[in-house]
Amino acid sequence: MSDVDTLIEQVRQEAEREPFPIDVDVYKAAGKEPTQPILYAGNLKSQICFFGRDLGRDEVIAGQPLIGAAGTLVREGFYWAMHHQKPKGRKDLNSVCDRVLLTNTVPYKPPGNKAYETKVKERFRPFIARLLVIHWQGNQIITLGTEAFKWFAPYGAKGEINKFFQSSDRFTSKLKVTLTALDEQGIPYQRQVTLLPLPHPSPLNQQWYEKFPQLLQERLNEFEF
Repeated sequence: MSDVDTLIEQVRQEAEREPFPIDVDVYKAAGKEPTQPILYAGNLKSQICFFGRDLGRDEVIAGQPLIGAAGTLVREGFYWAMHHQKPKGRKDLNSVCDRVLLTNTVPYKPPGNKAYETKVKERFRPFIARLLVIHWQGNQIITLGTEAFKWFAPYGAKGEINKFFQSSDRFTSKLKVTLTALDEQGIPYQRQVTLLPLPHPSPLNQQWYEKFPQLLQERLNEFEF
């Protein structure tokens, strides 16, 4: 069992330790065990991470984050940045996983697609932090939506994350923070990362949905492919 497999098993054990809201019906319909986390997809050696809020129905069925309507927009944009052409199908969309890490604030699907309460996010924070600090090797995190960006508040100066997100140029500016995590022996690790926030690419986000593809390309133009 690899180190990251051990991490996934520890997340599952934590999920079984005490009940919390999970959309059990969706997992059962997909033939999946509700407490088995869908922690990440992609390449742990990649430089770029897309960080979302939590899983949806399509993600549970596929067994990987960011593959529903919103995730498809992200993957299409990344594929375009790499190849300057549109993906032809699911194989092309999945190929972006060679170059990115995809994960969320909580590796489970909440009932009704409502954001998890803070206490649930905090319960799983140590595992997400360990993934980003100890297992992932990159340092550029594109956050998708308010919930995803504000997950990083504990790693900035007091009030820094909220103040940054209130600025009019938040979707073109960057913010560096230092993530911290403890390994299984309680040894501390840290990693400085750059946050590049974007709006959530949901069709329900009427203010930003049409603008999202261009904003994503502007973010990705900063990287070499």
